[in-house]
Amino acid sequence: MHNFNEFAPEPRMDSAITADETAVQPAYSTTQCKRSPEADILCENAARCRIELRHLRCFIFVAEELNFTRAAARLHIEQSPLSRIIKELESELAISLFERHARGVRLTWPGQVFFEEAKRIFTALEQARSNVQSAAAGYRGMLRIALSDCIVPQRLANLLANCRVEEPEVEIRLHEVPFTQQVHGLLNGLYDAGFARSDALQEGILSRAVWSDALVAMLPARHPLLVHREVPIKEVLRYPLILCHPTACKGHYQQMERLLQSAVTEAINLNVAEHAASPGVMAALVAAGYGVGLTSASQLASPSSSDIITRPLAGPILHQTTYFLHAEGDRSPQLERFIDRTKREFDYPAIDEIRG
Repeated sequence: MHNFNEFAPEPRMDSAITADETAVQPAYSTTQCKRSPEADILCENAARCRIELRHLRCFIFVAEELNFTRAAARLHIEQSPLSRIIKELESELAISLFERHARGVRLTWPGQVFFEEAKRIFTALEQARSNVQSAAAGYRGMLRIALSDCIVPQRLANLLANCRVEEPEVEIRLHEVPFTQQVHGLLNGLYDAGFARSDALQEGILSRAVWSDALVAMLPARHPLLVHREVPIKEVLRYPLILCHPTACKGHYQQMERLLQSAVTEAINLNVAEHAASPGVMAALVAAGYGVGLTSASQLASPSSSDIITRPLAGPILHQTTYFLHAEGDRSPQLERFIDRTKREFDYPAIDEIRG
């Protein structure tokens, strides 16, 4: 969740949200990616009016809470002025952003579109401030690398170290985000490149396979499967499973499903006890006896006790693939050099490139 309070003074009462906050002019680009007709309408309407950050900030809080009372409490203002600000925004856009009902509100479809656009504006503000601070610190450029699917940054240590040695004046910032946000960010220019576990991409994104990791089983101490040095996958599937979260680790989860289906000949119904949003949570659930964890070797959390024991899987090795992503089109010199270093580090040929 964005820290929107960093870009506007924290309001205390109605008078604290004033028109003095910097206005958002219609200068932000709407041509960097293909937008839906609803987004085009919103942007056209925004171009004919003056929307201020206070409108967007209040809208985002209401859209997150779907309740005016809770949103007003977070903003430290009364509900009445908050409602008035939202009505001003809807009037300026000539579109209803919310549907009111007895228990609160829900976003209309144009409201959902505007919610994503408003969040991108604050993301751009955060990055603009970061870029200025980097320039003040002496850096002459910046690369923004997005990581999704709980990819462990340690796997990138050598690559990042080489970047620091060969181009110390370019700052590299890592952003851990969901896969969908990663793709949108690449298309909108919020990120320069990324690493993900999915090649199910949109048009305009280039993808290359850079490394693969073998799947392993995470077992609690004294589990019956520990009699095997290498655990047959069919035996693993007889027990409740702890798998990565299908939303938080979308690419990882999709690959896992395909691998498990390909590993057995008959149809299987996975007995999933829990979904874990991070390797650490998965390790905790396995140690507590909730089930058997399945993950890639590079994503293993390092247990500090003997509560978790890992075993390789028997039979043909099942691998999960990590992909390097960046947008098609013009690339900065810094990004071109980063792509070259990535090729050298992970030793992959250019013909492996996949277009979304």
